Amino acid sequence: QVQLVESGGGLVQIGDSLRLSCAVSGRTFGSVAMGWFRQAPGKEREFVAAITWSAGRTSYADSVKGRFTISRDNAKTTVYLQMNSLDPADTAVYYCAATKIYIMPLPPRTADGYAYWGQGTQVTVST
Repeated sequence: QVQLVESGGGLVQIGDSLRLSCAVSGRTFGSVAMGWFRQAPGKEREFVAAITWSAGRTSYADSVKGRFTISRDNAKTTVYLQMNSLDPADTAVYYCAATKIYIMPLPPRTADGYAYWGQGTQVTVST
């Protein structure tokens, strides 16, 4: 079994920064990808960012490019999402996800590419 546990969400103001963490336990792989998705009330779940574990190749949604940074710590088997210049539009539940074995050079950008999901962590950005 693979378990993903997110942490780091909270209530912040416009322009603030926040770092989300996703701790991965259980079976680990070198050839996997990790992703962050978010879902606001009444909205579809949307892709935010993703990274391949081995090579560290990244992909970002246009809405967060330049503001958010995804990274991973191999030793700690943890993936991070550094969020800067936060805006109320970023308010959502943020989910961490992991693929099964994945060998493509770039990580998947759609939810159906991921097999394991965390419980989500709430991020609220106030005016």
